[in-house]
Amino acid sequence: MASKKIITVFGATGAQGGGVARAILQDSNSEFAVRAITRDTNSEKATALAALGAEVVAADIDDKESINRALQGAYGAYCVTFFWAHFSPEKEYAEAKSMAEAAKAAGLQHVIWSTLEDTRQWVPLDDDRMPTLQGKYKVPHFDAKGEADHLFTELGVPTTFLRASFYWDNFIYFGMGPKKGPDGKLYLTLPMGDKKMAGIASEDIGKCAYGIFKRGQELIGKTVGVAGEHLTGQEMAAAFSKALGQEVLYNSVSPETFRSFGFPGADDLGNMFQFYRDFDEVCNSVRDVSLSRALNPELKSFDVWLAENAARIPLE
Repeated sequence: MASKKIITVFGATGAQGGGVARAILQDSNSEFAVRAITRDTNSEKATALAALGAEVVAADIDDKESINRALQGAYGAYCVTFFWAHFSPEKEYAEAKSMAEAAKAAGLQHVIWSTLEDTRQWVPLDDDRMPTLQGKYKVPHFDAKGEADHLFTELGVPTTFLRASFYWDNFIYFGMGPKKGPDGKLYLTLPMGDKKMAGIASEDIGKCAYGIFKRGQELIGKTVGVAGEHLTGQEMAAAFSKALGQEVLYNSVSPETFRSFGFPGADDLGNMFQFYRDFDEVCNSVRDVSLSRALNPELKSFDVWLAENAARIPLE
């Protein structure tokens, strides 16, 4: 551990952080060591990371002192927040601020901040094409992350701004996969019209992030968007049909309809998809598949991801 440069990985038992930690740990020639940050060091995922060689450390991104301790002696850090644990953009912004300040105090040489667009730059609050949520956001789980970017820049923290894409894993865990309609047929329901959406396997986000750490200085100050593929709803439905061995139809609904579905976060996600649809060139131009593959030669296409995961997607 002493001879390697320590990367502190926040959210190390989550999708992104776990992917970063595993990508580094599985490379026996890596110049980096992993300090995996989690609230519960005895969890199954934390124990698995320890078995791979991570230094597992208890800390909480809502506790500034524990963040400071987690960064002591580190070379770099992967900073990520998880909106869906609390649905509070203000909390995300405060967490980002604490991480940026701690990174500055610790003198880190390379931070990756997992961010997203502040959609209010394209859809102002008074634009009624999209409802304003929680009083001052359009896409709450995007906007506060994007708003926090300046915290890293203004403090002079050497940062790469990583923008992830839609996780294909959402089809497994978030109930967004094909569902049976009243006619017994399977439908993939998305408010994307005929526009392409950038998507990626969550594990590949971590591998791309590892590629960014390996590039070092070259990507500091840059925004890097990652994607495995850009696909329309129709193309995704066709890929599902092939992988599942039964027809999946694309059900293109309006964002208004999607927002009305009523599950927790439906309004936020409806706005997100509308942003992806209405500003597809803005989103997709940043999320570069060829750069993602250069950072991560193992990058998966949607077909490859489905071949490995289709059986795990609940269809009811």
